[in-house]
Amino acid sequence: MDKTIDLEGLLSKAKDCFNRGEYSNSLALYNEVIEVDGKNLEAFFNMANIFHIKGEIGKAIKAFNKVLEIDPNHTDAAISLSVLYNDIGHYEDAKKVFEKANERVKAKKTGDRIEDKHINKKFAIKHLEIADLYLTYNRFDEALFEYNKVIALDSENLETRIKIAKVYAKKGFVSKAFDELQKLKNEYPNYHPARIAMGVLYYGNGKILEAQAEWERVLAMSGGNSEAAMYLNLSKTATETSI
Repeated sequence: MDKTIDLEGLLSKAKDCFNRGEYSNSLALYNEVIEVDGKNLEAFFNMANIFHIKGEIGKAIKAFNKVLEIDPNHTDAAISLSVLYNDIGHYEDAKKVFEKANERVKAKKTGDRIEDKHINKKFAIKHLEIADLYLTYNRFDEALFEYNKVIALDSENLETRIKIAKVYAKKGFVSKAFDELQKLKNEYPNYHPARIAMGVLYYGNGKILEAQAEWERVLAMSGGNSEAAMYLNLSKTATETSI
């Protein structure tokens, strides 16, 4: 039997099972692939993902490490492994794996820049996790540094731009926070969260009418936004109570 044809057939069947959520069948088929080709990256990587989905973290880590043993430049595997280590509290291991992957990307020549949005977004997710952790401990400068990395990698992550504005506000740079949200509003006029956040910022700085105008605008644009409605009602109730 032609092993190449057989291998392709096994991989195809394993992938179909994976897409249908038949993980046990998919694992069995990937194991057959490995018996034919003991260094098959696709098999080990997908097995690692299945183990992760099934909550078998030890096996997932072992499989991701196997992928990196075969191909040290497998960025997806490195990032996935880093996230797993982070999830189980092995922060130093997570940091080492992530930094190695990050350095490999930086080391690429300008002409060989990674254009794969999927890879960039995976890096962005990791930086976002780190930024949120810094913010939890009020380490605002480090949080800003990481949030800006997220935007550099994933310019479509508009929620992170709102977080940047909120960090500026927490640091006392209110004008800078307003500027960030205004830029976001100008670029994406129909992005309701930016207007809602602007309203909250206005309200927190005593500009009640401006805040209400932002929330009313969202309600007019959306035909009904529960978050904007909540803020608007709370602000009106607070105003009536204070009279």
